[in-house]
Amino acid sequence: MANKLTLSLSPHVHNNDSIQNNMYGVLIALIPAFLVSLFVFGLGALIVTLTSVAACVFFEWAITKYILRREKNTILDGSAILTGVLLGFNLPSNLPIWLIILGALFAIGVAKMSFGGLGCNILNPALAGRVFLLISYPVQMTTWPKIQQFTSYVDAETAATPLALMKQAVKGDTSALNELPSSLDLFLGMNPGSIGEISAVALLLGLAYMLWKKIITWHIPVSIIATVFVVAGLFHLYDPYTFAAPQVHLFTGGLMLGAIFMATDYVTSPMTHKGMVIYGIGIGFLTIIIRLFGAYPEGMSFAILIMNVFTPLINTYCKPKRFGEVVKK
Repeated sequence: MANKLTLSLSPHVHNNDSIQNNMYGVLIALIPAFLVSLFVFGLGALIVTLTSVAACVFFEWAITKYILRREKNTILDGSAILTGVLLGFNLPSNLPIWLIILGALFAIGVAKMSFGGLGCNILNPALAGRVFLLISYPVQMTTWPKIQQFTSYVDAETAATPLALMKQAVKGDTSALNELPSSLDLFLGMNPGSIGEISAVALLLGLAYMLWKKIITWHIPVSIIATVFVVAGLFHLYDPYTFAAPQVHLFTGGLMLGAIFMATDYVTSPMTHKGMVIYGIGIGFLTIIIRLFGAYPEGMSFAILIMNVFTPLINTYCKPKRFGEVVKK
């Protein structure tokens, strides 16, 4: 009898999952946050986001074609578009166009393509671009327009963010906490900040969509949010007049955006569930420490990039048991 069994290399189980599907799935999940940004910041949010996306796509196309000299270009897989959207979401709505383009060049050219492109980078490209701009141009990157100035762009009237008020309280001006918006306003997004970070409810809708579509798992965002809540809560219990309540930390700055959309990047986060939890705890702890005692009011971007560097080490010590492996006693 002829042998009808055909053997082939793994993987043996196939589905419709692909890089392109996942990237565009994340972009769909970002739509609620983008709509809120248009409502709150108007024209500025549109200009910054479109400029960032166009610049990221252009630089990936140009580097792939003329520097790496690859025949197949990757701009249609959605990764460059997603990097552009996330970079734009981490910027003020009044940032000059030339700075947006410079940030996109660093994100794509340095943080992504210099390592070989998608799948090879050790740092989240969008966050690397944001931190580069923050360190190089701190004034422009920390000048925040007031909300609902629909026709203003560069000349918009500015205001202090909730994180800046919280930093003032830590430095001794405890009356600054009284100026914080209500928890409901923070949750909905009626406060100054970066374009895509202001509305916790919009970002949580994106999280629900990605969990439903199984684009990500719950381990990283939940471990970050839980750690921030616990650590911030302990500081608040110790001194409620100096340290803001834990829900304020959750609904301000880039915490929700970072926990849901940045820290969960496939390439720069751990592969195992145990590793993801360790990674998330590290991000949450570092975020609060930097927010309370660091030079910058926000610590989410720095915390994620620091833990990106530790991802290979976490993967080394959190390997799953091999199928069929005999455990030595």
